[in-house]
Amino acid sequence: MRCAVAVAPVLAEPRDDAEQVTQALLGEPLRVSEWREGWTRIVTAYDYGGWIRATALEEGEGSLPASGPAPVEAARAFLGAPYEWGGMTAAGIDCSGLVHMAFRAGGRIVPRDAWQQEAAGAPVTPGSERVGDVVVYGTGRRADHVAFWLGDAKILHATARDGLAARLPERALLLGARDFASLHLFEPAESPRRVHLAPKFAASSPHGIGEATD
Repeated sequence: MRCAVAVAPVLAEPRDDAEQVTQALLGEPLRVSEWREGWTRIVTAYDYGGWIRATALEEGEGSLPASGPAPVEAARAFLGAPYEWGGMTAAGIDCSGLVHMAFRAGGRIVPRDAWQQEAAGAPVTPGSERVGDVVVYGTGRRADHVAFWLGDAKILHATARDGLAARLPERALLLGARDFASLHLFEPAESPRRVHLAPKFAASSPHGIGEATD
């Protein structure tokens, strides 16, 4: 099966007021696991489950991009997009959706959520970071925010603060970074102003896509 509409909300439960967890896009392949009174439980190609309206499905294999721009360049195409929890398009997107869609535009499937993206990363030593690394943030056991490292103390990310990045309180912890091209990690260090560290940005109430600098 595949998605038959431009954008289909994928919900946590089979009801219209349920939380949107992601979105299915036109032509995207979807695996059906259950039918229930006008709703269908689907699993995406990136192994993410949820409920969509059965009318948003059609017969067919579906497809995803086979190749395209580098992830950071694909992410820049979303500049100015509003923030939307679970969003995956220029009409609305969240932080991990931006990372996912940027890689997907180039024919590479990476996990959907920030904590999953963190888990998929591999560590690198400070000083070997590169433009395109994926920086993750959080104060708990799991990452709750993610951004692209642009170098020169800048990131590109989706945030709810005025469409731009905003600082976290000083007590917040920087977890590290990941790059899905070579799967990188920045190790925490004492000074957030050192070039190999991303600045501390808000993850708790992520509004639009923007570039930010420390």
